[in-house]
Amino acid sequence: MRKVLSAVLIVLACVLVPLGGLSAWVKYEIGDTGRYVATMAPLAAGPDLRGAVTDSVTDGIMTEVRVGPLEGEVRAYVHRAVRSFTGTEAFRTAWDSANRAAHDTVLRALRGDREGAVTLDLAPVTTQLKTRLTDDRVPMADRIPVEHTEITVLQAQELRTLRKGFHVLEIAGCWLPLAAAALAVGGILLAVHRRRAVTATALGLALGAALLALATAVGRALTLAGLPPDVSRAAVAAVYDALTATLRTATWLILALGLTVALAAWLADHCARRRATSAAPAPAPPSKPTRSRV
Repeated sequence: MRKVLSAVLIVLACVLVPLGGLSAWVKYEIGDTGRYVATMAPLAAGPDLRGAVTDSVTDGIMTEVRVGPLEGEVRAYVHRAVRSFTGTEAFRTAWDSANRAAHDTVLRALRGDREGAVTLDLAPVTTQLKTRLTDDRVPMADRIPVEHTEITVLQAQELRTLRKGFHVLEIAGCWLPLAAAALAVGGILLAVHRRRAVTATALGLALGAALLALATAVGRALTLAGLPPDVSRAAVAAVYDALTATLRTATWLILALGLTVALAAWLADHCARRRATSAAPAPAPPSKPTRSRV
C-alpha cells in the first residue's frame, strides 16, 4: 500500500507541474495590468513593433491625402518622419496607454458576466497620437481622422471559451504549485526506497516542464499561423515572446532543476549500493569434506 500510494502522489504532483506553472503565470503575469504594461513597454523600442506601427500610421495618413505623381516621394518622407517619432518618449507613452486600455477592457470582460464581443475604442489613443505627431511637425499628421473606431479584441464565442479557463486558472493561482510540492513531498516520505522516489519525482517534474515548454512553442506557432496577411508576424512574435518570457524561464529552470536532482539522487543511490556491497563480509570458503576412518 505504501508503494501504491507513494506512486499515486508522485504522479499527481508531476501532472500538476505544467498546470501550476500555467495558473501562476495567468494570475500574476497576465491577470495584472501593471505587470502586463511593464512587460509590453520595452517592445516600444524594438525594431519589429516600431516597423509595424510606422507602416500602419503611414498608410493611415496616405489614405487621407492625394498628392498625385508625388505620392511615392511623400510616402517615403512621411514614413521617415513617423519612424523617427516612434523613437521618442511620446510614442512610448502612447504605447503604454493603448496597452493599458486594451488590457483593462479584456480583464473586465473575462471577470464579468457581459455577453457579446469585446471591443476597444481607439479614439482616445488616436487623439493622443495625432497631437504628438502634430507637435513634432510630422507632415499631414493633422489630417489623421479621429473617429470612434472600435476594434474587436475578442469575439463572443472566444470570450465564453476563455472566460471558463481564465476563471479556473486565476482561482488556482499559487495553489496548484503548492499542491504539487505537497504531493511530491508526501509521495517521497511514503516511499519504501526514498532515493528512487526522489529520482522518479525529479524526472517527472522535468517531464512536466518539458511538456509545458512544448505547449508554449506550439501555441506560438499556431498564433503566428492564424494571423491575417496584413498583420506583421514579426511584431506579433515579439509580443508573444515578451508575454511568455517569464513562463519560459520558469519552465527551463524547473527542467534543469529536475534533471539535476534526478542525477544527484541516482548517483547517491548508486554510491550507497556500492558501499553496501563492499562492506558486506566476504563469503566463507566452502569447507572440505572430512573422510571418516574405518
